[in-house]
Amino acid sequence: MTDKLTDYRCGCRPLPETYKLWPLYGAGFENLGRDGQPIEAPMPEYGPDQLLVRHDTNSLCFSDVKVIRAGQDHPRIFRDMEKEPVVLGHEVSMTVVGVGEDLKDQYSLGDRFIVQADIYVDGVNLAYGYMIQGAMSQYTVIDQRVLNGDHGNYLIPVQPETGYSETSLTEPWACVVTAYNLHYRDALKPGGTTWVIGAGGSDERQYTISDGFDESAHPARLLLTDVPADFASWLRERAESLGVEVVDVLDVASPPVDEIDDIILLGSDADLVEAASPRLAFLGIVAIAADGPFARKLNIDVGRIHYNRWLYIGGTGTDIARIYADVPARSELKPGGRAWFVGAGGPMGHMHVQRAIEMADGPSVVVCTDISELRLNDLCTAFSPDAEAKGIDFVCLNPLDKAAYDTGMARFKDEGFDDIVVMAPVPFVIADAATWLKPGGVMNVFAGVPRGTIAQLDLNDVCFRDARHIGHSGLTTEDMRTALGLVETGALSPNRLVSAIGSIDAAKDGWQAVADAVFPGKVVIYLHIKDLPLTPVTELADRLPSVHAKLRNGREWTEEAEEALLQEMLD
Repeated sequence: MTDKLTDYRCGCRPLPETYKLWPLYGAGFENLGRDGQPIEAPMPEYGPDQLLVRHDTNSLCFSDVKVIRAGQDHPRIFRDMEKEPVVLGHEVSMTVVGVGEDLKDQYSLGDRFIVQADIYVDGVNLAYGYMIQGAMSQYTVIDQRVLNGDHGNYLIPVQPETGYSETSLTEPWACVVTAYNLHYRDALKPGGTTWVIGAGGSDERQYTISDGFDESAHPARLLLTDVPADFASWLRERAESLGVEVVDVLDVASPPVDEIDDIILLGSDADLVEAASPRLAFLGIVAIAADGPFARKLNIDVGRIHYNRWLYIGGTGTDIARIYADVPARSELKPGGRAWFVGAGGPMGHMHVQRAIEMADGPSVVVCTDISELRLNDLCTAFSPDAEAKGIDFVCLNPLDKAAYDTGMARFKDEGFDDIVVMAPVPFVIADAATWLKPGGVMNVFAGVPRGTIAQLDLNDVCFRDARHIGHSGLTTEDMRTALGLVETGALSPNRLVSAIGSIDAAKDGWQAVADAVFPGKVVIYLHIKDLPLTPVTELADRLPSVHAKLRNGREWTEEAEEALLQEMLD
């Protein structure tokens, strides 16, 4: 290891007078930087309760592209970008290079961190890389908004020996890891709002709620619409004894509450499900006590299954508590099961597939589909040896090659899949994928489909075959800690995802490549190396042969390759 690299890692190198950054002044790639280049600015000053940090690496996220395209119309941007440009970047590895006087007993030069980007101060989202200057700047000041926000300190310590690239990639990996650790309620929300709607059921069915509506746990408010007389009377008596407010709702289209935690349908009325569902709160549940099959598929907001974590459950029993408790939503892949990854060729798909193949007790069949032959071939090349070594039946298919696709999928049609993970934000694709679920199967709507995106789903699968449709968005600090722990213990290998690298000057080309889906994996920017154009790692042989020699199998980024890069290219 060179003295230059040692000094870099300890955070004690002399600081420059200026630094580079990429401001975004408005919507469009033409508003990124000045004349297509980063700008230079004086080194920022930091106060006694602040830190000066060096951004070492930043992996480029498609979320950045959304901001570039939308400008200040993006929902996370609420300022005049022409006057106060945004500096993007939240998948970051950072090092402390300056410590304010009041913080010297807590921080030291060389301390390394990642950041939980969803920073809240007084309830306002000031996300890193959106409202707070992000990682596509060589240096920045970390102030009390980050160190002492609504949820405490948003910085998460990193071990000194952890690689910079793999540290940056912890954030997207945390999204994947968390998607398999989702937890849903198995009872009515205590202190919440419950709405019971008669949907064709009668008193002959003798409805009840045997648990979750008693002294130990019960909603604070109960809405009733067309509930059969005997059950309505039972609910009113129970509510009165518990001090629960009861409200009669005459029109299902206009309940007096905007956000409802639990909607209970007594019967199988598709129109009522569609009319009531938009009132669901975050983490809301629709529980259907089915008295027969639905006559048609239902128009379901899959965007809110993803972003709001809505859940539809159902059964044929009359005890509502059993509908909640008997079949909780499984989020982990079924051991020894069949898993299908739809739209698997992109960076997030790579991570899902890598996890499925590398996990200790994973599926025995892994099917990957994508319409990009380039991405699909890369996926197959990357993971076929690993799958074969573990005895996993690994299948890659392109739906555009209809004959081969139909033949390859035919053997799964009768039994279907235990798990389907959808990375393609296309309503038709999501709806079609749901038809392949086995009884008890789970479809994870991982794709960031916008709220209000409607797909036709068959809720008979939910009520009679125990299928579930789940989704995930957003990370907590604990989610980030969990993923980082997996990286630092060697349980995850994020560097396998790196497709291309470059210096800070290559960032615009990197974002354009992300927008154009050029690479199957991630682009990682090293912010303090000499000028390096955006370069696929497989093409480093001519430009940086010492770095290329450290790749795994000539194609996968490694910590050794990173060290060789920094030894040769640190500016």
